[in-house]
Amino acid sequence: MEVYPEIEEFELQLNESAKGFLKEAAKWAYFLSILGYIGIGFIVVAAIFAGAIFTTIGHMMPLEQMGMFSSALGIIMTVVYLLLAALYFFPIYYLNRFASNLKTALKDNNSETLANSFEYLKSHYKFIGIFALIILCFYAFIIVFISIAAIANGLR
Repeated sequence: MEVYPEIEEFELQLNESAKGFLKEAAKWAYFLSILGYIGIGFIVVAAIFAGAIFTTIGHMMPLEQMGMFSSALGIIMTVVYLLLAALYFFPIYYLNRFASNLKTALKDNNSETLANSFEYLKSHYKFIGIFALIILCFYAFIIVFISIAAIANGLR
């Protein structure tokens, strides 16, 4: 039988200055989340129009193969934009939930809601951090690929 050390619970006291800073942070987080939702809306609208634009351009071209290619490209661009909107949704959602829960926690003086708000903030930063690492790895892969292509082209 394992014996776990007891976890001591303690109450964190926030002075009025700290509460004021958190209230202001909640307002800015909420504002940024609203801007994020508007940005997602623009991305979805761009997805709809990107598909229509590429399809229209394809039908205007004299070559039939180009028309079929641009129709497929329109569908691909629509899907890519919709995937970007879906990917962008999660950090914005976490930021919005952080702001909403923080406002409620400070208004009601509720420690559990405050903890929930910080959980959403943690999820927001975790998502952004993982996404940043993925993008950096993608950039590194592109740099390596371009370097190899440049070296191979120089050897000809």
